[in-house]
Amino acid sequence: MVKYILVTGGVISGVGKGVIASSTGLLLKTNGLSVSAIKIDPYLNIDAGTLSPLDHGEVFVLDDGGEVDLDLGNYERFLDVTLKRVNNITTGKIYKDVIERERKGDYLGKTVQVVPHVTDRIQEWITEVSKEPVDGTSNEPDVCIIELGGTIGDIESAPFVEAIRQFQFAVGPTNFFLIHVSLVPVVGSVGEQKSKPTQASVRDLRSLGLSPDIIACRSTRPLDDDVRKKIAMFCQVSPNHVLTVHDAESLYHVPLMLADQGLVEYLTKKLELKLKSEAEDPLVDWRRLATRETQLTREVNIALVGKYTYLQDSYISVVKALQHAASNFGIKLVMSWIEASLLEEDNKTEDEEKLKAAHETLRSVDGIIIPGGFGARATDGMIVACKYARLEKKPLLGICLGMQISVIEFARTELGMEGAHSTELDPDTKHPVVIYMPEVSKTHMGGTMRLGSRATKFVRECASKKLYGGKDLIYERHRHRYEINPEYIELFEQKGFLFVGRDENNERMEIVEIPDHPYFVGTQFHPEYKSR
Repeated sequence: MVKYILVTGGVISGVGKGVIASSTGLLLKTNGLSVSAIKIDPYLNIDAGTLSPLDHGEVFVLDDGGEVDLDLGNYERFLDVTLKRVNNITTGKIYKDVIERERKGDYLGKTVQVVPHVTDRIQEWITEVSKEPVDGTSNEPDVCIIELGGTIGDIESAPFVEAIRQFQFAVGPTNFFLIHVSLVPVVGSVGEQKSKPTQASVRDLRSLGLSPDIIACRSTRPLDDDVRKKIAMFCQVSPNHVLTVHDAESLYHVPLMLADQGLVEYLTKKLELKLKSEAEDPLVDWRRLATRETQLTREVNIALVGKYTYLQDSYISVVKALQHAASNFGIKLVMSWIEASLLEEDNKTEDEEKLKAAHETLRSVDGIIIPGGFGARATDGMIVACKYARLEKKPLLGICLGMQISVIEFARTELGMEGAHSTELDPDTKHPVVIYMPEVSKTHMGGTMRLGSRATKFVRECASKKLYGGKDLIYERHRHRYEINPEYIELFEQKGFLFVGRDENNERMEIVEIPDHPYFVGTQFHPEYKSR
């Protein structure tokens, strides 16, 4: 039977539940167990696809086209698994499902209520999804990590908390483990750690019928012994079960921190797990990775020119992919964040110092990334960055919108198409080099884009093909409504702007390169989503 580990959060949102859930799964996976993961988001949206990155961070895209919370990206990276849209449960999905069942007559004669109908459906969903293979085999996972989004006590999460309260009894005590993540703030000039917020959070949790097996305390520094004992005493857990998760040099240290405090042993005892790894230290490779990250001295400075840079979680997968690449070559990644609007020539809303600093940063970096996005705001600044990179031979990678920006810039500068644009950004442009895909809905926004894993075939030898190991056909994840206008392709390629990757029907442009540039690549897909 699948074992379930629930991760809840208290005091504030964004306390680090996702990282601790991923780290817990990693510890079990390194011990030979198969681990799946489910994220519960208590908002009414069906999925994350229509949410603003500035509110919730990046929208992560799965192979099956699911637009999900960024935490599922953490799960895939930490656990090296492939999840599906059903691994992200939202209030919207649950209520939609229950209402559709009611309309079909599945509850005929009954008054449909939150309890038991909604809570029963939540439990059914968890049970069904937790048994689905995620590691490329046909084997049922040994363990399923369930992260409950938000904070204990939130009104919107009440049905999920009640469902899980019932669920713990349905699966039995040896199949259910609860980790509660809480904040221990440090206040005052003497830096005193305060336990009261955690005590109150656990009291709220227990009042709802859930008792933590482990309390993971987030703080800026390791917990003082007296604070640990105080939390244990008032929260009815052993002091050894109060774990400290303090600020570290990188996220790679979090699994090691938990392992060194005995989390695997506690999980093994309570859940009666049969660990399958025979290694003396299953985390030896992970320890080596974490240590190497802190010892890197050679640096590479990459500028990300985007429109959501005020919340860096908007581009978390891009940053993680860059970190993976840099680490692989033994290089320390330095990120420079440039708000694209600061590069716009007619920007009069910001002070001169900010504008000057943005341009100086652009000139000083080793490479530039222009990531995805939607809407016209700040795109003129992206065009400025793209033109600079192309003319000054600065390495550039354009992703999704970034690729489309490179097409717009080249059309204006090299093909003489004044005002060339995307119909997304200028519906009345005389030179629509980027157009709306005909099969995409113009009335519904949610879940209607070209989404998920799609094939790209290389039509000529190129730098990108070499990076993919010489493969003729690759699969990457997509998320877009607009595409390069095929009517202009011949004009671009006559000028050396080559579309080296296309879809299987040779109709959609997937990868663009300029061969006589050190590195100028644009991809319609999002390569960052599959980085491990």
